[in-house]
Amino acid sequence: MRHPEIEFVPLFWDLDGSFPNHEADPLKAENLRDVEQAVRENGCDFGVSFDGDADRCMFVDETGTSISSDLITALVAGKMLHENPASAILYDLRSSRAVAEVVTENGGKPVRGRVGHSFMKRLLRENNAPFGGELSGHYYFRDCFNTDSGLMALIQVIQIWAAGSRTLSEHISVLHRYRATGEINFRVDDAVATQARIEAHYVALGGTADRLDGLTVQFADWWFNLRSSNTEPLLRLNLEASDETSRDARLAEVTAQIGGKKSEAH
Repeated sequence: MRHPEIEFVPLFWDLDGSFPNHEADPLKAENLRDVEQAVRENGCDFGVSFDGDADRCMFVDETGTSISSDLITALVAGKMLHENPASAILYDLRSSRAVAEVVTENGGKPVRGRVGHSFMKRLLRENNAPFGGELSGHYYFRDCFNTDSGLMALIQVIQIWAAGSRTLSEHISVLHRYRATGEINFRVDDAVATQARIEAHYVALGGTADRLDGLTVQFADWWFNLRSSNTEPLLRLNLEASDETSRDARLAEVTAQIGGKKSEAH
């Protein structure tokens, strides 16, 4: 077990509402470049980037590689279930299948929820769950008044890292069981009709569909979720498959079915 004296390498700690360095959205890859570079240059054990009000955060491992938030959810879930046996753990429906698998393997109850902090907070209370996470970098804690906290997520990751001898990338590598596309945005003329048409197509091919939030279609070795944005006139696609070759082939197939134009979110 490591008992490090924590040394922080601060980046952009002076408050400035004009955001002179970059936008305060750690979900965008370009906004993580500074912390990735700082981790590599300073030999840090990992890095973290918060959004403007610190309720969201993204992690970077010791190689300067960003980590998908659903894998951080899976990582913290194992610790939470050790401390709270047989508890419910929440995850949003865009998250990797690895999250539910890790929760089950650790004796917990995986609870799949809608995207959005209002839905996740309610679900946390209803299930008396100690923890939940979203792909967006929101992490929810019962001990934080059933709400989200980037700082508490950072504390959990520090404790996991300090409790053993593995690097953060080694912790994550065993959770990286599948290959995901990340969220891809499309502009279409009729989102409702597009989802209905795609649902009919894939159900006819043997997929299992549900409408918990948008359209989710599951197959044995891949799945996708297609949902309307809560904030923009877009359809958002998340897709995961067993390997990169399958992921890329399925992505091309679903993209052709959507038939819209790829778009950058704002």
